[in-house]
Amino acid sequence: MSKLILFSLLFSLNLSATCSNNGPVELDKERPKKPNIVLILTDDLGWQDVKCYDIDEPSPFETPNIDRLAKEGVLFWQAYSPATTCSPSRGAILSGQHPVRLERTSVRGGHPPLPFNHGSTLISPWMRGALDASKVTIAESLKSNGYKTGHSGKWHVGIARTDEPLPEEQGFDFTKHGFGAHKRMADRTKGFATTDASDPFTLDEDGFPFDDITQDGIDFMDANKKDPFFLFYASRLVHTPIQTRSEALLRKYYEKLGLEYPKKNDMWDENGQKNAYYAAMVEMIDHYTGQLITYLEETEDPRWPGHMLIENTYVIFTSDNGGMERHTGEIITDNYPLDKGKINAKEGGVRVPLIITGPTIKPNAESNVMVNGVDFYPTILSWTDTPKDANQIFDGADLSTLLDKDPTDAQLVLDPETGEPRNTMMWHFPNSAMQSTLRIGGFKLVREYTVTEEKTDLALYQLYEKDSKRVDIEESQNLAEKMPEKTKEMNRLLTERLEKLNARYPYLNPTSKASLPNKSKVPTVVEHGIDGNNVWLKYKNNGAKVVKAELIYTTNGGIPGEIWFPITMNLRNDNVSVTLPKGTTHYVFNLIDENNYLIGYPDGGYQKTTKVFATKAIAVK
Repeated sequence: MSKLILFSLLFSLNLSATCSNNGPVELDKERPKKPNIVLILTDDLGWQDVKCYDIDEPSPFETPNIDRLAKEGVLFWQAYSPATTCSPSRGAILSGQHPVRLERTSVRGGHPPLPFNHGSTLISPWMRGALDASKVTIAESLKSNGYKTGHSGKWHVGIARTDEPLPEEQGFDFTKHGFGAHKRMADRTKGFATTDASDPFTLDEDGFPFDDITQDGIDFMDANKKDPFFLFYASRLVHTPIQTRSEALLRKYYEKLGLEYPKKNDMWDENGQKNAYYAAMVEMIDHYTGQLITYLEETEDPRWPGHMLIENTYVIFTSDNGGMERHTGEIITDNYPLDKGKINAKEGGVRVPLIITGPTIKPNAESNVMVNGVDFYPTILSWTDTPKDANQIFDGADLSTLLDKDPTDAQLVLDPETGEPRNTMMWHFPNSAMQSTLRIGGFKLVREYTVTEEKTDLALYQLYEKDSKRVDIEESQNLAEKMPEKTKEMNRLLTERLEKLNARYPYLNPTSKASLPNKSKVPTVVEHGIDGNNVWLKYKNNGAKVVKAELIYTTNGGIPGEIWFPITMNLRNDNVSVTLPKGTTHYVFNLIDENNYLIGYPDGGYQKTTKVFATKAIAVK
């Protein structure tokens, strides 16, 4: 053997250092103890929209990058969103708390209780207009542990007009909002992106429009790779509007779906996954996900020379809720075999794709363990060895042991309250869908709120046998009459869970067009007044006793983004009173009678027409 070959062999075997701009760096040092975290949150992506989730009928949508990601880690078949809609899910994921605890159970909020439509039977209860700024987010926890924190894309943890509290107020060093390639088109049938460099949505070499949300995420990681980083990448895809800027991609799916281009009247009313625009959108979010992962795979880790960033990065890929099956009469997608979709608490509205990869997670695994978006926060704290704040409450479970040891062993997911293996999950949507849901093991109870508690509709489904053997994930066989005792007990446990979190429920509407029982007994307001800082109201008892009264007040009434809060009023005889909170500008009285009717004074109208409630409220002079 020549001296040169021998030297080269010895050098390669004993190499322990090399040079960089900052001097010698170790190549064989251990993986840095603080891993990077990338949370990819898609918008309205359904369980059956991702190709690797094919079950029964194969999906025509193509998601090669997401499918490849699934092979690198764990794919969860029974993963759920915290809520059936966007905003409450986002707040729950960022805080690790249930939407009921956050008092954020829907998108619309921050105003006094109002019926959804004029004459509606039920009135949605009050809920916060935004995530409480005092809640400690994932970003705030990680920032306290030396992490650089970044957000790109959608935020929406507050009311749409202001979106406060803003990301920079919740622990993010970097934040950039945007619509990316999904910015609304004037006409989705024309004006597609081109390869012209001056086009803000210029097509890349693969034919996909430039997406500034994705580029912002990559830029953040690149600027902060010398430190441990957390990226919250929140795409606008695949939310409405249903459109694509890539004509080639659109034509591809026209051809794949056997349709003649262009479609007459541009209306999509075919059942199933037959919407070519939506198919293109699904492949777009797959492409942008691939760009993020490619950056991690091809970029050397400055904290771990000789290794790529992906080797020390945990990636969570999921959706904020189930797929939106229809919108404005157009069929968008189909969550079948799951029933319903976004806004509904049945499986199609809450079951979501979830893939988790990372340095301690074995590849190519699938799991039937029941998990939820509220589990991400405590899991991330374990991965990063970050302590939680004193008195911080988590409703989610730490999944790190499950992921490290055996992703198929449900016994490794412990309930944060009891410390026992978790086998239950609860949702509460007392708003437009008017539902609450409880799953225990393979059984799921769906409570539909109707006229009175006695007439509340209960449905019981057996999704699985022993949690994993498929029985009725379609929720097509209501077992409530066949199993009355189990139905009754699960309904009791659902109420117990809700009461523990101080849940609010729908009220009956005394101005409903429907003929409702005991409506004639609803109390009527006689007069009201203010004495210093004390406000009062007198009412006439018409046969139904008032059992609760609240003052709903605001300190910023009359401006876009006004936020309202409730306080309990003193109740005695036929009058109620309370001291106005400091800074109150407007207020509304709410009386609840023994039959669950809500009397609002003054009457605020209904949600679809009331833009600024203060115009109808009582102003403090």
